[in-house]
Amino acid sequence: MSRANPSWGSPRIQSELRKLGIDVAKSTVEKYRVRPRKPPSPTWRAFLANHTKELVSLDFFTVSTVRFHVLFVLILLAHDRRRVVHFNITKYPTARWTAQQVVEAFPWETAPRFLLRDRDGVYGADFHERVKSMGIEEVIIAARSPWQTPYIERMIGSIRRECLANVVVLSERHLRRILKDYFSHYHRWRCHQSLAMDCPEPRLVQPPEVGEVVEVREASGLYRHYERAAA
Repeated sequence: MSRANPSWGSPRIQSELRKLGIDVAKSTVEKYRVRPRKPPSPTWRAFLANHTKELVSLDFFTVSTVRFHVLFVLILLAHDRRRVVHFNITKYPTARWTAQQVVEAFPWETAPRFLLRDRDGVYGADFHERVKSMGIEEVIIAARSPWQTPYIERMIGSIRRECLANVVVLSERHLRRILKDYFSHYHRWRCHQSLAMDCPEPRLVQPPEVGEVVEVREASGLYRHYERAAA
């Protein structure tokens, strides 16, 4: 009943059940009533859309090596062209180390206006003070709300599906090389619907008269792209 009538509240459902000879308490209806998921906040969507060129997202994800060592990968993603502006790997993430990555990502007054991040405890006082001194305003998402950082969550998902799901990571050095190869392919050749089917680094359209279509393999065949080559 609640699925078929998502606008009905608990009193309405309770009344309808009573008319059918089913006498249940309101609290019981509250417990079992299906609640539709609320759509993302339009205010938050507007913020992301209005400040695309000034926004950079930051997040960690973990990777296990063949020896079951856990590595933490930090990436910083610029929203405007979906570019990974910086990444690094560590076994022991700290607030000071994380702050230093932001400094390395944005030298010589190139810092963005906003830095979008979650509430991870690694972003401590050292991180907050360093970012503030660079003139960056931290935008902290609500607890357990990954949908508020959609671009970087999607980016991490792409890394896992297209890259890490196809390799066995041997060490930190190996992972660094794997990610460098992936980001090189991602920036130059991977098209995005949100970029009008273009790449983070704009890719020219090659008309048929340029030549035949050839397949180019990258990273020992892990990735492929297609371009036209003159005869």
